[in-house]
Amino acid sequence: MLSYPEIDPVAIAIGPVTIHWYGLAYLAGLGFAWWLALRRSRGPAALLNRRQVDDLIFFSALGIVLGGRIGYALLYGGERLAGDPGWLLRVWEGGMAFHGGFLGVILAAWFLARRERIALGRVLDFIAPLAPLGLALGRLGNFIGQELWGRPTDVPWAMVFPRDPLQLARHPSQLYQFALEGMLLFVILLWFTRRPRPTWAASGVFALGYGVLRSIAEFFREPDAHLGFQAFGWVTRGQLLSLPMIAVGLFLLWLAYGRGRAAEDATR
Repeated sequence: MLSYPEIDPVAIAIGPVTIHWYGLAYLAGLGFAWWLALRRSRGPAALLNRRQVDDLIFFSALGIVLGGRIGYALLYGGERLAGDPGWLLRVWEGGMAFHGGFLGVILAAWFLARRERIALGRVLDFIAPLAPLGLALGRLGNFIGQELWGRPTDVPWAMVFPRDPLQLARHPSQLYQFALEGMLLFVILLWFTRRPRPTWAASGVFALGYGVLRSIAEFFREPDAHLGFQAFGWVTRGQLLSLPMIAVGLFLLWLAYGRGRAAEDATR
């Protein structure tokens, strides 16, 4: 068993003001996305210019924060929200959901695409490779904050999290998610977008890849105590929410490749 490297979740404390590593991870993820987007905007065939990239990052940040919080409240804290609506605004108490943030970014992309008169699929394809590293950094924030830990196990790399009331040796599932839906998905998308692809293709790879990799990681992650397993005694809420992403990813890939080929065959 490995020892958990105890790190203070609070990175900076100045009087009553505290800044957590989780918040810094979000900022670092946005900063990297901004840097990579600017690099991708410099080519002669770039989709977005510098001003549009700046606006995209700003709107996406709003979508991530608002969508992530509202999504968590609706998808994971419905009963608490019903009993205490003000909890939605108490963001300092924690609680963000990827799927809500994902929808928030889609809305941000739709707004930018409509304002700039750019096809939505092209904007989402531009965003797709920017997201995974931010997800990876967010999972590192979860690990430092000792939240969303894994299921009990006896593997040699199991850890006992000091904040775990049961003090059980568990999978460090935050690191699994860091590696899978973060770094691995980032490498796949970076490789996939190195050459021109049909519209919607990169978006399809992101949705499909995230849905599959998140579903795999959920087998090692402890379900939220107030939710438990959702079906068959082993399916988690995260896996149920990933199924639509897998379906959407497959549809977008068909839209990018299959539909075009079908139309070409029909004209022969």
